[in-house]
Amino acid sequence: MNMNIKLLSKTCSILSFLLLLNCGKKEEAPEVVLRPVKYVEVSYLGGDVIREFSGTAKTEKIINLSFRNTGIITELNMKLGQEVKKGDLLAKLDNVQARLNYESSIESKNSAESQMITAKLNLNRIRTLYEKGSSSLSDYEDAKNSYRTAVASFESSKRSVSIQQEQISYGYLYAPKEGVISSVISEIDENVNPGQVVGVLNAGSAIEISIGLPESVINKVKKDMQVKTSFTALPGETFNAKVTEVSPALDSNSSTYPVTVMILESDSRIKSGMAANVTFEFSVDRSIEKKLVVPASSVGEDGEARFVFILDGDENIATVKKQPITIGKLTPTGFEVESGLSIGQKVATAGLQTLLDGQEVKLN
Repeated sequence: MNMNIKLLSKTCSILSFLLLLNCGKKEEAPEVVLRPVKYVEVSYLGGDVIREFSGTAKTEKIINLSFRNTGIITELNMKLGQEVKKGDLLAKLDNVQARLNYESSIESKNSAESQMITAKLNLNRIRTLYEKGSSSLSDYEDAKNSYRTAVASFESSKRSVSIQQEQISYGYLYAPKEGVISSVISEIDENVNPGQVVGVLNAGSAIEISIGLPESVINKVKKDMQVKTSFTALPGETFNAKVTEVSPALDSNSSTYPVTVMILESDSRIKSGMAANVTFEFSVDRSIEKKLVVPASSVGEDGEARFVFILDGDENIATVKKQPITIGKLTPTGFEVESGLSIGQKVATAGLQTLLDGQEVKLN
């Protein structure tokens, strides 16, 4: 009996301890996850319009390297990424045909020179006979004509030699400007034709971006207009640039007007071929009466009136407030607002069916 009483007393002590332990432990409140909400700020219709267009970066001067003669490449001094200076020998042809033509032209010149000398000697002989009365006037005129023909033939052969000598020089490819080899297309022992590209030289130091603009904005773009650029490879960074070329004609392939933008800041991280975005800020006529405008997606309707959800708060957390508004006509940028909103207020643009008045949300 005493043993049972002791066992019961010990059990009660353990239960009392566990009860006290649980009472002293505070329940942790579950973490509240706020719903992210997209929004825009109420602005004026007719304010600055920002448009962004995609393009590709390239150096301002790209030179396709090629020979002006036919032959087999015997020497190739080009490597991808190689820096070259103006006048550096980049490649050389065997020049077999050009050398054969040059040697042939030398032989033709020597033959023409020999004929010219013979014709001159004959002319001198006929002139002497004519002066002594031993030769007729017609013989003398024929000798003069033969000499003139021989002289003309010799002069022509000399020009031919000069041309064929120049043809040999066409078998040597020199760097036309200082730059970097961006592509090597041909190899040693390859037979190439005149004008066939064997490599590409990036000779410019500035970076340009080529984009296409639609007809709706092309008349707002002017040469030397200041713009902003950004690159996918350099997130979070923007660079100043200006418009350098605006095409007056539509590109039939893209149905846009080609525009070239040059970056004003030099940065070695920007490389030819990088994907780029160019941001334009177009200003419209300020004489137009200012009207508040909100996106059509931000306007809801219940049984009583049209409304928006205003987001009151700081940069991250806001409280939802349902606000009745009076709207005007629908414009390409949204509804004109007659009453109920002020400039700069934040309004939700998505998920209106699930938002509640007084709800806390996270601005996205």
